[in-house]
Amino acid sequence: MSPTGSLFARHALLPQGWADDVLLQWDDAGTLTCVEAGLQPPAGTERVAGALLPGLPNLHSHAFQRAFAGLTEHRSAEQDSFWSWRALMYGFAQALTPDALQAIATQLYIEMLQAGYTAVCEFHYVHHQPDGRLHADAAEMSLRLVAAARDAGIGLTMLPVLYQASGFGGKPALAEQRRFLNSVDGLLSLIGRLRHDGVRVGAAPHSLRAVPPEALRDLLGGLHGADASAPVHIHVAEQQREVDDCLAWSGQRPVQWLLDHAAVDARWCLVHATHLDAIERRALARSGAVAGLCPSTEANLGDGVFDAEAFIADGGHWGIGSDSHASVDAAEELRLLEYVQRLTKQRRNVLASAAHPQVADAMWLSAVTGGARASGRSIGGLRVGQQADLLHLADDAGLNASQRLASHVFATHGARGVRDVWVAGQRRVHEGRHAGAERAAEAFIAARTHLLELR
Repeated sequence: MSPTGSLFARHALLPQGWADDVLLQWDDAGTLTCVEAGLQPPAGTERVAGALLPGLPNLHSHAFQRAFAGLTEHRSAEQDSFWSWRALMYGFAQALTPDALQAIATQLYIEMLQAGYTAVCEFHYVHHQPDGRLHADAAEMSLRLVAAARDAGIGLTMLPVLYQASGFGGKPALAEQRRFLNSVDGLLSLIGRLRHDGVRVGAAPHSLRAVPPEALRDLLGGLHGADASAPVHIHVAEQQREVDDCLAWSGQRPVQWLLDHAAVDARWCLVHATHLDAIERRALARSGAVAGLCPSTEANLGDGVFDAEAFIADGGHWGIGSDSHASVDAAEELRLLEYVQRLTKQRRNVLASAAHPQVADAMWLSAVTGGARASGRSIGGLRVGQQADLLHLADDAGLNASQRLASHVFATHGARGVRDVWVAGQRRVHEGRHAGAERAAEAFIAARTHLLELR
């Protein structure tokens, strides 16, 4: 069968490293059928100079939080923390409408594409009306996110969130959490509806403090009974207070408890996992689960520092997410992850490897692999059988391809340099711009302005 799309790259980052003169071809589903180096460009095939990279998956997003990015940077408590930020977040969540959510998410997903993300895992928990009543269509808010992703052209894994309690031991939910609440059966019904609509879908038990043990058990049984490969994402060990509360409730640290009470494996993504002891860290690495790291949000909220060097040395898998969208920049997340390691360890190039001594190369490839695993989709890099999710960095005179990527990640001078982006072989960004950017920005500004007026 002849390909329906093709590209010839002077330099491309393949799973094993950089290669020259690479022909990529894909079928009408956007799946790569040929990735071959050392060729001459076939007649009529588009050629790209500079550096061609696999697009990065964004493994953790709360789309609605884009509306108040940058608007919580004022002291609201004597000791500001994640918990005081959460109280501000609830105010925005209460005012959210379906139309506003779709406008916010469309703008966000376009920003992601322009910044180098080609896929997103949407950890979605604002399900219902402000008083907790269902919408006429219980899937209304989820379907607005699906529509936004389709309008933008980004790949999507939907992760409807199970939320039932305000604290460990099944403490009753707070009034401001009513929009989030579902029974297990209600959430499984929502997942089934989304799956029927052709969406790649998993589930997200919000956290151990928000999902009692029996509900976690029932959710996992129902989810994997219908789809054995469905991804599972959970917030865990983000803040020290969460660790302390879990110890008081169960006598175990959160990741220790989770690994002892659930069949955590490569289908899982443990988001943040910031506060691990050495036993938890090694056990998490052995499980095959992905550590979902969100460096800009973790820094913004003062969460703490994940020991990425030790986790990688243990054989752990990781990926990156923009979470609260204080920043929407794939390169910046990688840079901040590496820089925090440098600051705490007082060394440079901490996350390089023997196979990839160029730290930007090593981090990009690891984030692609971990992000693909967390997404539950075939988006694991430039190889046959994977989706043609591609990122083209504009040429920078005098730099080779590896240097160009290093410059993109670690040296910001003006424009970011993302020139073109393809998702499943379809070009979504051309010469740094998405065709729908202006229209989406207008709708976003109107939605945010209205939300701010309602608060």
